Amino acid sequence: MSSNKNALIRYKTLDKCLKNKYKKYTLEDLMEECSEALFEFEGKESFVSKRTVQLDLQNMRSEKFGYEAPIEVYERRFYRYSDPEYSIHQISVNENDLKAMNNAVQILKQFKDFSMFKEMNGVIQKLEDSIQSTSQKSIIHLDKNEQLKGLEHIDILYESILNKKVLKICYKSFKAREMNILTVHPQLLKEYNNRWFLICYHKNSIMNLALDRMEEIEIDDKSEYIDKDFNADRYFGEVIGATVSETQRPQNVIFFITKKHAPYVKTKPFHHSQVIMEEDELGTTFKICVQLNFELERMILGMGEFIKVLAPRKLKQRIHKSLKEAFNNYENEN
Repeated sequence: MSSNKNALIRYKTLDKCLKNKYKKYTLEDLMEECSEALFEFEGKESFVSKRTVQLDLQNMRSEKFGYEAPIEVYERRFYRYSDPEYSIHQISVNENDLKAMNNAVQILKQFKDFSMFKEMNGVIQKLEDSIQSTSQKSIIHLDKNEQLKGLEHIDILYESILNKKVLKICYKSFKAREMNILTVHPQLLKEYNNRWFLICYHKNSIMNLALDRMEEIEIDDKSEYIDKDFNADRYFGEVIGATVSETQRPQNVIFFITKKHAPYVKTKPFHHSQVIMEEDELGTTFKICVQLNFELERMILGMGEFIKVLAPRKLKQRIHKSLKEAFNNYENEN
């Protein structure tokens, strides 16, 4: 159990003791109560030291977590709240807090019709009621497309990752002629450019499945789940998008952006590895270090005439071929 979760359990236990009007608690009593609470949650012996409880009480008294708990020592050895009605779960909030919470509610409301957030509807309504949320229109708009094919699968995929369940998925890629049944161990749901993907373990490798190519999904209770302890930041660290090759090494991609559009690429880098190599009156030359994949090509092609790939040669040839074919689509028109 993480130290943060341990601390929360201790604070909750101390709060219960300090507001108890019918029992007196010494420091040793509080240590024992916290140790028992951790044992109940962890299922193993946990000793909470005197120093730990003293630091917890000090933190609860301070503004560190917003508690400012009125903890007092009486009869030189017992601990309690000087305000018998106080609890860390009944902390008042100021006007700025309410405004911040209201803004958060407005953002959450944008997901109310999204399948994986349906269970949040009641929670969002409770938040609106409890903070007297205004009916103001949202001033933040998030890009989403609730009509995307495959969104109906998010719930079962999310629950399978959460509960570590093996899945049998009927899947047909764009290139395949027939549907395949894949037995996979789901690790992560990823969204990129308004499309959703399942990152899963299958036959000794990590693979990427688009949700819009899934036809049917069943839970396989007979197979033992394999948890790869998946690190998304590390896995996607050398790519743009969601397509990762386990055999390809990242390459230095060098490209030139015209002067007018260079500021857009400076303020919204193609990749976290992006650096400026050179600038002149015509534009800026950038470098990123990534794998060559479909998403990278789409991003480059999306910049049209404002970008020129300088290296590597293989990528430059691919972009040239795509642009040539695009030109041919219009060449014979009047």
